[in-house]
Amino acid sequence: MSEILVSHEIPGGAAWSVLVRRGRELKLTATGAGANCSTLLFAAHHPVDRLNVPDTLKAQMSARIHAPMVLMSDRGAALCSVTGSSLDWHDALCGHSVDVDRFGPSSYAADRNAWRRSARDGFLSELRKHGRGPADLHACVNFFSKVATAGDTAGTLTFAPGHASAGDWVSLRMEMDVLVILSTAPHPLDPQWNPAAVLAEVRPAPEPGPDDPSWTFRDESARALRAAREVLA
Repeated sequence: MSEILVSHEIPGGAAWSVLVRRGRELKLTATGAGANCSTLLFAAHHPVDRLNVPDTLKAQMSARIHAPMVLMSDRGAALCSVTGSSLDWHDALCGHSVDVDRFGPSSYAADRNAWRRSARDGFLSELRKHGRGPADLHACVNFFSKVATAGDTAGTLTFAPGHASAGDWVSLRMEMDVLVILSTAPHPLDPQWNPAAVLAEVRPAPEPGPDDPSWTFRDESARALRAAREVLA
């Protein structure tokens, strides 16, 4: 097993950010049932390249994130590849939580570190550390969460409870240097406030070979991976 370079447990309802270099893997592991990890991605050295969820889904003919998809930027370059996961569904349709008032009043003065904050609050707190702000918020991936259609004519999406359990994981291989912003606030459709912590680990990743699943998944995936190499050239 590769040496762990960085290890950090993000408490439930908190946020964290990390710069992960190209050729390294970020592994996220749920420490409890019902975990959610809302995630933003930015190319560290190319400001125009940030995660583009609509293009990522459309190009790879999917309504969910799963291995071995690649997560694409606004210019169609691969930011990272999903190299493995214990789950076959990670939500990329519902965005991040903005309002947590439905769970009742909460403040730092009353609740200290258990103070309830939305993913938006956590994202903005972390973005400011990197000279960014509200204009940098974009559609996110909610790792460990699943939504399903309600079966009505409106196409209503409903939250699938119990999708993730303790020990579920997903691994991302960075195809360029990527700033990763993470929030463990509940999914925006989750009716309960019971966020689980998520363990984030960074380690070296093997160099992909010619039969790498992300390269062979779809022509569009391979094109995005080639575009990432052109950006770095």
